[in-house]
Amino acid sequence: MESNVIPPLGVRGLIQRAVSLYSYQEEYFLKKMSLEDCIAAAAATGATGIEIVGEQSVPGCPKIPSEAFIEQWFGWMDKYKVTPVAHDMFLDYNKKKGHYWSDEEAVASFKKDILFAKALGFKIIRVIVNTTPQIIEKVLPFAEDHDIKLGIEVHAPWNINSAWMLRHWEVMERTGTKHFGFIPDMGGFTQRLPRVQVERMIRNGADPEIAKYVCEQHEKGVMAEYTVYEVSKMSNRRIDMAVAELSRHTPFVNPLSLVPHIDRIIHIHGKCLEMLEDYTEYSIPYNEVVAVLQKHGYNGYIATEYEGNRHIQDIYEVDSVEQVRRHQEMLKRLIAP
Repeated sequence: MESNVIPPLGVRGLIQRAVSLYSYQEEYFLKKMSLEDCIAAAAATGATGIEIVGEQSVPGCPKIPSEAFIEQWFGWMDKYKVTPVAHDMFLDYNKKKGHYWSDEEAVASFKKDILFAKALGFKIIRVIVNTTPQIIEKVLPFAEDHDIKLGIEVHAPWNINSAWMLRHWEVMERTGTKHFGFIPDMGGFTQRLPRVQVERMIRNGADPEIAKYVCEQHEKGVMAEYTVYEVSKMSNRRIDMAVAELSRHTPFVNPLSLVPHIDRIIHIHGKCLEMLEDYTEYSIPYNEVVAVLQKHGYNGYIATEYEGNRHIQDIYEVDSVEQVRRHQEMLKRLIAP
């Protein structure tokens, strides 16, 4: 049975399911779905958690919304029996032309996101990857005071053992805080290059034979640098090199790499670009990754994050609702006790 309670770091239990409303970006942008429609669609999948990109979903974010909006927001949570889980924040360092934020300005903006998250009931903030360990350490006492967990996003091409992440791990270990951890993105486990992305590049002019070669090399686990070098001998066209670079920017990392950090993982982004009718993701071996998470006691949420829309919108009608439904059904089957 799933619960709406987010366990503290280190406490074992069942994996829980959430949906990032970012998944419905296509329909939301085109005004085919309202914010309430997105919440309703997420709830209809059986997910119990809601994640948002605040800047997308709530006008004025990170300014605290009006009392009327907050009342409506919690009304939706009650109506659809879901719980706010995570808010995705950004640090817009260069909002003013010619001026790059100081650490103090970044910290001040970060604190606004913490207050925003608190007001809407979120327990976790997805910290954008370019946030420095120094800034997070300065913000931590404020986050602890408001009981908001901060999770640095581990997004491809980085992985949880990248030097940048190890610097963040040092802060976690040195401070001993229970309010700072990792949020891996499943895009870091791309075993096959995303078909929808490769086909879009071919439609944009990439050589089909070179694309086929790059996909084969990636699936064999050939180091991306070798593939890029070989393609550079086949073609000097930028589009062909972009296909080769895809192997570098969408890597496959052994899921066991998560194990040493498992107690520091506070949330996961369930990236998907193409959910098939048999409830598998074309590129990412979810069965392997979820098995590792279960064996080693991960008990937070996996939030569906569908991003395939941008690669098919030139030829197909995007159906984010169905893609999210299939991803949630896959998770439901994989995490069933």
